[in-house]
Amino acid sequence: MPEGPELHLASLYVNKMCAGVVFTGPVRKSEVSKSPDVAFACEAYLITATSRGKEVKLTLTPMKSDDTKQRVKAGQADQAMDIVLRFGMSGYFRFTTEDELPKHAHLRFYSKETPCRVLSFVDARRFGTWHPNGTWQPDRGPCIMFEYESFREKVVSRLSDRAFDKPICEVLLNQKYFNGIGNYLRAEILFRLNIPPFVAARVVLEGLESEDLCENEKKVKDEIPDTKTSDGDTQLKRETGDLLRLCHTVPLEVVSLGGKGYDPQKADYSDFEAWLQCYYKDGMTSIRDHNGRTMWFKGDPGPMTPKVLKSPKAKKKAKKEEDHDYTDNKKVARGRSESTPKKKVVKQETATKTPKKEKDAHPKEAGSKRRETEKSEEVNAPQTKERSAARGRKSSSAEPTAVVLVAGAPRRSSRMTRQNSK
Repeated sequence: MPEGPELHLASLYVNKMCAGVVFTGPVRKSEVSKSPDVAFACEAYLITATSRGKEVKLTLTPMKSDDTKQRVKAGQADQAMDIVLRFGMSGYFRFTTEDELPKHAHLRFYSKETPCRVLSFVDARRFGTWHPNGTWQPDRGPCIMFEYESFREKVVSRLSDRAFDKPICEVLLNQKYFNGIGNYLRAEILFRLNIPPFVAARVVLEGLESEDLCENEKKVKDEIPDTKTSDGDTQLKRETGDLLRLCHTVPLEVVSLGGKGYDPQKADYSDFEAWLQCYYKDGMTSIRDHNGRTMWFKGDPGPMTPKVLKSPKAKKKAKKEEDHDYTDNKKVARGRSESTPKKKVVKQETATKTPKKEKDAHPKEAGSKRRETEKSEEVNAPQTKERSAARGRKSSSAEPTAVVLVAGAPRRSSRMTRQNSK
């Protein structure tokens, strides 16, 4: 992912390749891009670029004609426009002929020459964005490279902010304070200072001054040696290193690599890879931080290390398994609570059916319809009451009902006996 140094090198690349080149016509956007259209068209204009942290600003400036009587044509821009770009995961600039236009060129500026050349913003993964008539994002802090004093003062004066309760490796990616720091820079900076990545940021930064007194006097040490206590625990010596200064100097080292660190046409990153000491290097350890970003380091990760040291997919799978177990437990609990009433209902139905069998077993003899009706009502009434009670009551309330029925069965049988004797 492009970080502060890459975006600054991208701005230098645009200024170098587009120096003296006149562009013309409308700014064109690819059909697949979801970023906004750039409503800018001009007969002749120039392009310059500047960077600030993780943002690049392109300035399109119309060229004024020597003929003061000539009016601007309808639909043609007569004022400069700023386009602020953020590179996402894979954005960069290319300046090629029209025939060599890159596949993923999503924003294009055409030159006024033959053969025509095109400045393209290339973004294969399409996470990058641009904003016509845009400004620097207000939530981002001062640039770590070119606004060092403001950057340092802001961090030191805001250490009471809750953001600094988090591990230092995660706070370094907070663009509100560390505008320009990304994944590889945080690994390199913490590695050089031998700072465990999962130590509270406030612990690492407190004690630093808002003004870098060592900047013009002596070089800050690039390493903080470990010190062992009597208990054998490792402690941090903050006074021997200045993390904020390395946030400024380490990115500038990448910039000093020049085109070798950013060369989209040759794509030669061998010098940059040789410069890396920790990021993706053999012998280093990598784990996911609390935000799912990979952190490279060496040694003890620190006391705030995430408890689950797995990839995001593994976490998701484990979560599903936990939910599944929890659901099964619920089902078991429900099964136990519902199984008892069901058994009671079966017994009750059996008890009510017993008199029916007895009734069917005896031969039908002459009798008044009134007696038969009383018999059926006597049997059916408690049966209906019992069924409703079985649905609404718990298992404890179902047992006395069964007793009533059992007790009622002899009464009915005795009546049937008297009737038969007649």
